[in-house]
Amino acid sequence: MRLGLISDVHANVLALEAVLRELKRRGAETILCLGDVVGYGPSPNETLELLRRERVMCLLGAADEQVAFAFARPRRPRAGVADETLEWTRSVIHPEHVAFLRQLPVQLRLQTPLGRLRACHGTLGQGERISLHQDAAALTRLLAAQRCQLLAVGNSHVPFYHALQAGWVINPGSVGLSLNGEPGADYALLSFSERGLEVVMDKVDYDVAAVAFDIVAWGLPKAVAEAVQRGKMTEKLPGRF
Repeated sequence: MRLGLISDVHANVLALEAVLRELKRRGAETILCLGDVVGYGPSPNETLELLRRERVMCLLGAADEQVAFAFARPRRPRAGVADETLEWTRSVIHPEHVAFLRQLPVQLRLQTPLGRLRACHGTLGQGERISLHQDAAALTRLLAAQRCQLLAVGNSHVPFYHALQAGWVINPGSVGLSLNGEPGADYALLSFSERGLEVVMDKVDYDVAAVAFDIVAWGLPKAVAEAVQRGKMTEKLPGRF
């Protein structure tokens, strides 16, 4: 069994096309997206059409929720680029895609050959954001609390994984707005066999200049275009999702 994990596509359809193509080439039988399909990027409708056409399992991320549900939107304006990009997304997204976002689950449980996988965008339980950057003892307690052997989380835009005696914690990074210092589309590939689990964390190239051009052409913040091209924010941008 081979499972592809992706997250934080952020309306970047060129990045999504590249990463889906690579995962198929590497034999992924199922692909799970951990949320934040829209926001920041210039192609929300095209991105959602592709995800639906390819039957990618998707979770609801914070940006998706704020586009799909009025009650989830911030009560006060925030500094930074998030509110601006969300407002633009709401003005262009097709009603059928809003309906699709509204029926997405916020978390998912899957049974794998290694045991139970639990997945979410960035929060579980009472809404507290999950941090995977903890020591092994804390991560082991986290797995036990969630009653799973695999925990997959998005949101940070930075790839990370840790193998523990009790299981694995994985963040596949971001397809559409990777922030680990190198441009490209992040993904993880989980291969299950009789020998156990092999996790491959990788990044695929795509035309970042074309995406940056589209971001600016649609009047979206230039800082987002620069981040796509550089793989990092050139300045601290409050108001992230």
